[in-house]
Amino acid sequence: MKIILASASPRRKELLSRILSSFEILPANIDEERFSLQEISYQKAKIIGDQHPEDLVLSADTVVLYQHKILGKPKDEKEAISMLQTLSSQKHEVSTFYTIYWKKKNIIRTRQVISFVYFNPLSEQMILDYVATKSPLDKAGAYGIQDKQFPLIAKIEGDEENIMGLPIKEIKEDFISLGIPLKEE
Repeated sequence: MKIILASASPRRKELLSRILSSFEILPANIDEERFSLQEISYQKAKIIGDQHPEDLVLSADTVVLYQHKILGKPKDEKEAISMLQTLSSQKHEVSTFYTIYWKKKNIIRTRQVISFVYFNPLSEQMILDYVATKSPLDKAGAYGIQDKQFPLIAKIEGDEENIMGLPIKEIKEDFISLGIPLKEE
């Protein structure tokens, strides 16, 4: 039995490596537009899990919600600037759904973890400088909480790892309950 991370995200790979010594990465390609937020992580896990029924598959999908509107990955720099302007001085929700899918043992678990992020007021110059790094272009909401060189975040409520894209504390609890050996701390 192997553990497979159904994601190409370098942040998810780094986070999962904090609790597992080894795992494989097999990204699942799905048309996310076809599914609800709650279904995306399940569909990603199912696609890979059905191809690898002996193995445990973990997938996740993280969204940024502001005033009930999803802020996904910006399609370009202009959209990233607009998103950051919208989030400036505001509170928003970061929600990650993750799924553990182990076909051989008939185990399917999907959980949602929610955190809240409060942004500092962002100057136009700070937004332009941040977007110029290209870092916001591959992140939901056009920012990465790990981008500490830019003081975007005033405070968070909840789990920073969840905001980065993988709620390790909850996943660790699930793995322990399933008897999955974890990395020595």
